[in-house]
Amino acid sequence: MNGMLSGTAVVTGAGSGIGRATAVMLGARGAAVAAVDLDEAAARQTAELVAKNGARSVAFRADVSRAAELDRAVDAAVAALGPLEMMVNNAGILDGYFNVDETDEAVWRRVIDIDLTGVFLGCKRALREMLPRGRGRIVNMASVAGLNGTGGGAAYVAAKHGVVGLTRQMAVVYSARGITINAVCPGPILTGLRQHSQTILGAGVPDMTGRGIAVNDEQVRAVVPAGRRGTVEDIASAVCFLVSDDAAYMSGHTLVVDGGWRAK
Repeated sequence: MNGMLSGTAVVTGAGSGIGRATAVMLGARGAAVAAVDLDEAAARQTAELVAKNGARSVAFRADVSRAAELDRAVDAAVAALGPLEMMVNNAGILDGYFNVDETDEAVWRRVIDIDLTGVFLGCKRALREMLPRGRGRIVNMASVAGLNGTGGGAAYVAAKHGVVGLTRQMAVVYSARGITINAVCPGPILTGLRQHSQTILGAGVPDMTGRGIAVNDEQVRAVVPAGRRGTVEDIASAVCFLVSDDAAYMSGHTLVVDGGWRAK
């Protein structure tokens, strides 16, 4: 497998977790990386980590649910680093693992805005760069919750199903124009997403500690054949594969990285 990359990559939600690991790994493999996050200081920290590997990197703040902010970030990334080759729509939050009767309408809207509309806006903006050039790679971060009825609460499951559907529809339309669009579906991963989501949603969501699937090691061993949570590097590796030339004939695919969970 040829692991080296070239060109500019924009990674949303790059301030921590999967997004940060993906940005660092893309840079290590040759890409110039724009780290985009709601937390500008965290995005800058990621860009510094990317630069330590010798890659060019920049950082920008953007709320991915706001088209104007995301447009400005991508514009600035292209101006600083060159034409957009890779777009990784990774930004997302959890919903507290609450069911429909427990979910506040404002929380529903915020989760859908970030986890689904943010992906749509990222794809739309990437296409403006990629279609005229007839090439590009888009990777959308979905989840096993986008393939099952479990893995999150009502808003999160609905949003991630939407990401999977959007990815497939786009692949049908744009693959013939030189752009591949794929999704990664992580299983339980070691990140700080619970705490991050709690901060963004604030008082709208009760404490989500202890809610959900695979919240402790015993539960992980019960549901994941591999017997462990995945690492952020496990997911970053999948993204790097999908944006590489080795995946040039893959489009519309949902790459599940879950330690065998869905095989049960």
